[in-house]
Amino acid sequence: MNTQTDTGSAPAGSDFNGYYRLTRVLPAIAVMAAIYGIAALVDYHINAVLLTIVVMIALCLLRVPVPIALISAALLGALHAGMDTTTAIGALNDNLLVGAQVGMTYVMIGAFAVAIARSGILDLFAQKIAARVGSDAQSTSKGLKWFLFAIFIFCSLISQNLVPVHIAFIPVMIPPLLAVFNRLRIDRRAIACILACSISFSYLLLPTGFGAIYLNEILMANVNEVGAAYDLSMTADMAPKAMFLPVMGIVAGMLVAVFITYRKPRDYVTDPSAESHINPAKPVSINPLQLLATVAALAVALIYQLQFDSLLVGAMIGFVILAAAGIFRWRAQDDVFTEGMRMMAQIAVIITIASGFAGVLDATGEIAPLVQASAELIGDNKAIGALIMLLVGLFITIGFGDSFASVPILAPIYIPLALALGFSPMATIALLGASAALGDAGSPASTITLGATSGLNADGQHDHVKDSVIPTFIHANFGMVLFAWVTAMVL
Repeated sequence: MNTQTDTGSAPAGSDFNGYYRLTRVLPAIAVMAAIYGIAALVDYHINAVLLTIVVMIALCLLRVPVPIALISAALLGALHAGMDTTTAIGALNDNLLVGAQVGMTYVMIGAFAVAIARSGILDLFAQKIAARVGSDAQSTSKGLKWFLFAIFIFCSLISQNLVPVHIAFIPVMIPPLLAVFNRLRIDRRAIACILACSISFSYLLLPTGFGAIYLNEILMANVNEVGAAYDLSMTADMAPKAMFLPVMGIVAGMLVAVFITYRKPRDYVTDPSAESHINPAKPVSINPLQLLATVAALAVALIYQLQFDSLLVGAMIGFVILAAAGIFRWRAQDDVFTEGMRMMAQIAVIITIASGFAGVLDATGEIAPLVQASAELIGDNKAIGALIMLLVGLFITIGFGDSFASVPILAPIYIPLALALGFSPMATIALLGASAALGDAGSPASTITLGATSGLNADGQHDHVKDSVIPTFIHANFGMVLFAWVTAMVL
């Protein structure tokens, strides 16, 4: 049985706080110095992109804050590529705008999500669930565990398509249920894997909402654009068919996480504030008119996402609708918005910096040489070729933290290479789509893992790297690599 006890901080009142902090900082500095020293010794063998991502991962594993790890690794990689400090910082700054736009959307979604939570729907749900958790009814508790898992899978699926709010539902839905998880002794790493795998499943296979963007507007658009020179023309209905087996690898990984890896109970310390969600002094009740307003606000957000491609505006109008309906006091709007901003601030900051990180990777000019070197290593061996293409895609997407951004980078090289190796058009789609998607769940800078942590760490007992990044990386990616490799060989 696992017990969650590590808080990741020095003991209160300790006389060794300085020493404690030093032991946390020195390994990070030592890792950067060692990696860069090796790179300097064998300069022509170390690709700057490879170096940058390795340093970023190493720093994250040493529990250096993700934003600092991203910036430090980016600057180190840029300097190694021959860029001067001014140019490196310029490349970082020039690409922050794209991330800032996305980050602002997440901040608005956070405010909208907090406003929805004020309706009491989630507290009522947590209260009803908690009422059914009996200390003696073991079979009932197990049934509730699987019921909760099914709810999380359902919410993850519709968050990418039917109600496309992406990961914004997690930091609103999960915290009220943490005390329930503790009573059921659920390992939160299993929930992180369920959320990551279900979200990935949804946008990689279902061609609506975010899935339509990835499969149709990005994947198939790049396949047809690059493939035109090779008389390759594909239709939109081919993408879900090509991605079906690779996505089943993600499903297999999720099942392994739930039924094997994190099946055993795990104990956490119950936060009194979390307990108050499910044992309120006064039972939660919902006004029918406020419930109607909540549904209307969700509908507005959905319409603006699908019709006007602006979740930012949809979330803003939804927020105003909830305020006007009396979900919370009109004078409390600033407080609600600030709470939502605080909830999503870490995600918004990391997304913004990750865009700058990706810009530096691109500015080094060494992404194409990395992929070309992999192509030379492949030769004419299809089996090795498929595996290397998948692993290189995995590595690049870990650095970008976004599969949507990886497709345009990989397509110009992967499509000619796959066709030259004799892969069918369907196998080519599967290789490109899976290579770009690998690493999205499991990257320290991915919105998926950041979203999982934002909900599960509401009481400070779920570490981002140790409990979200590593578990989701293993279970979402290992199975997908295997299934995508088999797909490429049989299609």
